[in-house]
Amino acid sequence: MFNRHSIKIPVFNALVLLVCLFGFYERANAQDGLMPLVQSVRVGEHPKYTRFVMEISDEVGYKITTLSDPYRVVVDFPEMGWQLPKGFNPRMYGSLSGFRYGLFKTGTSRIVLDAKSPVSIKNTMMLSPRGRVKNWRFVMDLVPTSRANFLAQMKPAEYPAQAKKNVKATAVQTASVQQARVPAMLPPVKPQKKSKHVVVVDAGHGGVDPGASGVSGAYEKHITLAMARQLRDALNRTGRYKVVLTRDRDVFIPLRERIAIARRAGADLFLSLHADTFRDRKVRGASVYTLSERASDKEAQALAERENKADLIAGVDLSSTSDDLSFILLDMAQRDTKNQSSRFAETVVRDLSRSSKVLRNPHRFAGFAVLKAPDVPAVLIELGFLSNKHDERALRSKKHRAKLAEAIKTSINRYFNRIEEANRS
Repeated sequence: MFNRHSIKIPVFNALVLLVCLFGFYERANAQDGLMPLVQSVRVGEHPKYTRFVMEISDEVGYKITTLSDPYRVVVDFPEMGWQLPKGFNPRMYGSLSGFRYGLFKTGTSRIVLDAKSPVSIKNTMMLSPRGRVKNWRFVMDLVPTSRANFLAQMKPAEYPAQAKKNVKATAVQTASVQQARVPAMLPPVKPQKKSKHVVVVDAGHGGVDPGASGVSGAYEKHITLAMARQLRDALNRTGRYKVVLTRDRDVFIPLRERIAIARRAGADLFLSLHADTFRDRKVRGASVYTLSERASDKEAQALAERENKADLIAGVDLSSTSDDLSFILLDMAQRDTKNQSSRFAETVVRDLSRSSKVLRNPHRFAGFAVLKAPDVPAVLIELGFLSNKHDERALRSKKHRAKLAEAIKTSINRYFNRIEEANRS
């Protein structure tokens, strides 16, 4: 029998009280009350196992997978709303070291539990409301195991493809989902006559991958989505562009799918928006990155490594995928793309520096996976540092983001003005 008194959750109780008193939480848009709502999450440590408990407003189905290197337990549910405090992160005990949650794909919500060492799932159950507990409870007990046993129990994890939305509390579909791939040596797409230039704006992170966390608890995924929407609106007002967002809601999009979205749209330009963190909280300012096999500095290399782990963070099994993008830089067709990307990056740096603080040497280079489309000029813009209180406060401000959007819009106008002039000559 599980001993309630062995659970060490004083911080969680305080958080629940704050939610009740102030209603300070983030939630998905439930439609007509049909979407289940996650009300609370807690972790308890027992002498023989670690218990994870999630309270949900309705009974739901679930599917569990495990992934190695690092060790993760992944649980998929029907799409749910999240009634948790902003920046909520429960205290970890026992075998667990981390927790992430969010929309994995349309129709599927996901939680990812990081384990310190190999674990085995001893027990799972969905408990009905009882006594003072008004919600359904998803309960999962984890026990230590050997690496050999962990690997033996592993099941293939899904790679997200957008499914039809189903907000009712039904069991998670178990059909396999095909991985989005971008062939390595595709020839450049032949230019087609278009009435407007196609600009793809990529809001970094999303859903179960929150990205960086700011000093006030703001998530990078929310900052980048707000910025992407404002940049889209600024570009649309010019009448010159067709703007495509890789995501327009808080949902996880794999790195390869972001590239595929740009190529399917026939993108003339790709911008990936991010916000960084750094151990020195005094560091602040925007920067612009372009693709290179060799990083411009250690910080750029570290940043690229963090950003390239987005799929892993979201609980995607990458063990069976070939790195079919690793040889793109050998393609002769990409040399011109890289040159155009670098010219555009220099323009963005100049225009951003007129309206915002930028880093020293603000144009940097590294091997960002999301920039590896062979025929689409692309840049990654770090809008500022969420670890710096001044940058974070600014990026949470709609007025400041509007200034950034105007500066980036000016750069995009300059970029296409040069191309149009060259085509006329």
